[in-house]
Amino acid sequence: MKKLPLPAMAAVVALCVASYLLAVWTHPPPPLLPSAASLAAVPCTTRQQSPPPPSSAATATAISNATVLDFSIHHGASDADEASPSPPSRRVVPACGAGESELTPCEGQRAPPRWPASRDAAWYANAPHGELVAEKGVQNWVRKDGDLLRFPGGGTMFPHGAGKYIDDIAAAGGVRLGGGGGGGGGGEVRTALDTGCGVASWGAYLLSRDVLAMSFAPKDTHEAQVLFALERGVPAMLGIMATKRLPYPARAFDMAHCSRCLIPWSKFNGLYMIEVDRVLRPGGYWVLSGPPVNWERHFKGWKRTPEDLSSEQSTIEAIAKSLCWTKVQQMGDIAVWKKPINHVNCKASRNELGSLGFCNASSQDPDAGWYVNMEECITPLPEVSGPGEVAGGELKRWPERLTSPLPRIAGGSLGSSITVETFNKDSELWRRRVDRYKGVSSRLAEKGRYRNLLDMNAGLGGFAAALIDDPVWVMNVVPTAAIANTLGVIYERGLIGTYQDWCEAMSTYPRSYDLIHAYSLFTMYKDRCEMEDILIEIDRVLRPEGTVIFRDDIDILVKIKNIADGMRWESRIVDHEDGPKQREKILVSVKSYWTA
Repeated sequence: MKKLPLPAMAAVVALCVASYLLAVWTHPPPPLLPSAASLAAVPCTTRQQSPPPPSSAATATAISNATVLDFSIHHGASDADEASPSPPSRRVVPACGAGESELTPCEGQRAPPRWPASRDAAWYANAPHGELVAEKGVQNWVRKDGDLLRFPGGGTMFPHGAGKYIDDIAAAGGVRLGGGGGGGGGGEVRTALDTGCGVASWGAYLLSRDVLAMSFAPKDTHEAQVLFALERGVPAMLGIMATKRLPYPARAFDMAHCSRCLIPWSKFNGLYMIEVDRVLRPGGYWVLSGPPVNWERHFKGWKRTPEDLSSEQSTIEAIAKSLCWTKVQQMGDIAVWKKPINHVNCKASRNELGSLGFCNASSQDPDAGWYVNMEECITPLPEVSGPGEVAGGELKRWPERLTSPLPRIAGGSLGSSITVETFNKDSELWRRRVDRYKGVSSRLAEKGRYRNLLDMNAGLGGFAAALIDDPVWVMNVVPTAAIANTLGVIYERGLIGTYQDWCEAMSTYPRSYDLIHAYSLFTMYKDRCEMEDILIEIDRVLRPEGTVIFRDDIDILVKIKNIADGMRWESRIVDHEDGPKQREKILVSVKSYWTA
């Protein structure tokens, strides 16, 4: 074979090198994370300058102990997707208008003080609603102190502080709270409901006694009170008693509370007391302070006539009697009633004049709490074999009830697929999963970094239970699309939560939660509403620099990541705790700090 002349050979080599360099220049390798330039903040002209967004290097360091995967949009895709000539283009999700301060991140947002300091102080810049401060400062609810909001722990009906008020409730009702006050043995009250909660000081001070309160209030003339509560790191949500049931199951709360909550208990044939009865556990307590309790002393200050207040109290007493509640005691400004442990004697007394009837057990599910009308009838408790038996089964005291076999499971009310054995396995599984999460998210692993957590598909509450020793609280959500309604089990464990359809907005303020967990949520909702809409709602309720942990099929996670990149999140997909061969993966996303 004849050799090429040396000049010709050199020309061929030069042409090959030039072709290679041209290919590299026109097809650069994709970055593992969005570039810093793509996440650059645009200063908000009406607020203070925000700190810069976390760098890609910082995010990579935060999950450096994870096996990090980087998938193109077609990883594991279907045949139809593989046939696409190119992945879908990334759409940058626009910001809300800067004037819509409750919809957009355009706020002087600061990381809250760490719990328990946040119970007593929050940054004014995170909840800049001076009208509530001005109106409620004289009642010792909240006051402004420079850049801070201070929460002295007072309330309209507890001027000497929430701690003293809680002591008075325990004394009036003969109630042992939460952990039992440190005297050994658990308390009979672990979960509580605070209706018309204000800034949730009652719930805030119960936390130190191992009592977890669900506080709610409407967005009314006291517009931002629930936002204040969440800034304090206290469980709360927007809510009102109107015509629909509260979004909680039957027999959920050990105690319900109203301190001058302005709910008309005596009106509408006692409809709202009937609803409290539905969500109260057998043997649970209802606490009322404020009008009309102790009206003889306060009627002048309340600017109402003695006749009006006396009539209101008589009506409330009659409704309570018709519900078969027993008035434990009225001590000063506090009145306490107790619900019976079963309905044996209550059903026997239904022939009395004016007694409420029982709801038809087949007409409405007692646990249904999503767009279900209230009814003027008593929700019947489960049947018992004798007058001394607790309807639905007796619970262990806190903290044993968190991990012990639960009545709703042991009794088979959730079907044969959820048994004591599967419950125990689920608890162990979530301990392993949470260990994995802490391994891939240094923010979650750092105790005190996060406080308000949201589990969007809570199942049996295993995620929250695995975090019980951390300084966090978890809003456990059972989606209305879930196959099994497990919210009653979550409350039996001594945890709290709510129902939610994730095709709708959640009843909370923007930037409410530090970490959000979504397990198989997008698989559940893939044929119900748009993935982007749910992700935008997650972004609304997540704090800047907050974390979202998605656990789902890899195809779902790749699609989520594509949208999340256009929402200014920094995201990485990491392997399942059982290794890379599992189709289920974990997507860890951090919401960057930016302003509109």
